[in-house]
Amino acid sequence: MPEPTADSADPPQGDDPEPPEIDLPSDAFDAVLDALAERDPGDPLRFEGFSVARGEETDDEGDGESVSDEYVLADGDRPTRLSERELHAALSERAPAVTDWYVFERVVGEFGPRRAFLRWLEDANGATVAARYAALAEGIERAWGELRITATVTDRGERRYDVRHADDAGVPVDELDAYDDPLDARDLVTFDEKGRYRPLKTAPSLAGDWVFPDLGPRDAYEAVETIYPATVANWHREREGELDVTHWREAMERQSGIYGVIKTWDRGEGYEHVNWVAEACCDDSQCLKRREWEYDDETDLDVDGGDGVFPCREPCSVVVSAARKWTRLESEVPRTYEFELTPSEKEQVEDIIDAVADGRIDEIREADTKEGANRYRARFLRAKLFDDEGNLGGVPTDPDEEDEE
Repeated sequence: MPEPTADSADPPQGDDPEPPEIDLPSDAFDAVLDALAERDPGDPLRFEGFSVARGEETDDEGDGESVSDEYVLADGDRPTRLSERELHAALSERAPAVTDWYVFERVVGEFGPRRAFLRWLEDANGATVAARYAALAEGIERAWGELRITATVTDRGERRYDVRHADDAGVPVDELDAYDDPLDARDLVTFDEKGRYRPLKTAPSLAGDWVFPDLGPRDAYEAVETIYPATVANWHREREGELDVTHWREAMERQSGIYGVIKTWDRGEGYEHVNWVAEACCDDSQCLKRREWEYDDETDLDVDGGDGVFPCREPCSVVVSAARKWTRLESEVPRTYEFELTPSEKEQVEDIIDAVADGRIDEIREADTKEGANRYRARFLRAKLFDDEGNLGGVPTDPDEEDEE
């Protein structure tokens, strides 16, 4: 459903807390006058709880000359005719509603992803201005992937945003590396905390120890989109019912060059392999997106798509690249080997695979030899089972297989 605008019908009123004292900025008042000048007399500009219109021209003196009552304010009672000076005083008394209109209509602007996202941050479509301003005075926190975004309001109704890693929530600004240019985020997302390149920007491997402590609305949006490209845009498309999803088969059919080999994987083999790809790459532990693509329009995958706040509309480049490698590996003719393992060694092999797949190797202490993926236990198993050339000493169960090599 489309986002309601800042001048939509008034939301229900309840026992809201008192909003903070707000001074009406001259820019906001001038913006109201400009907006009214663009409207016909009598066409109201609506705020939460009241409206303002230019006065209708009348001939009160009966001398044939048109005069204007300037402005008409309506707040549920009898409309009040006001001069420009009186209008300024009346709007100053209603500064929270006026500055809220000004922020979204003039500072944020355009009806699109940016506006929808910034309104979502403070629940602008579900809470009254008074409730939101009271909450903003304390700071409204929202999660977006691994980000923690805190929205606040100044005594002039301006929005300010603190954007940081969720792990750094509550850390004083002076203990973090502070930035003010949202494009600086490009360097922050390139490597993880161990200095390894991050090919997938939505992987849950964002490094911390930084903060954008005082961003305006447009810069806050730019910082988030730089850290997680296209996530707000796709989130907004989904909310509007306009998310265009490209499923696996369609995405693979348009691959060419070295990636064209992936199309051979679909020849009469069903889609079990796509389940393996999705389980390997698209699980919540590997990507913060929520997978919306399936095998095709009529065939869902058996693997859960995750529960991230922003959707994934098509197989990404990381998935395609990995699928190309797996296509080649899976094209090999299977062989059966016989290994001699104790029950504990079989469990150890399983533990090692799980630990590597889940990225838990660094969590296993060297002294903890109870863990199957412990480094010393793995080295012992290698010393026992590998030959001098570093090969696992398995024996093909079919002697002809060995001859074919």
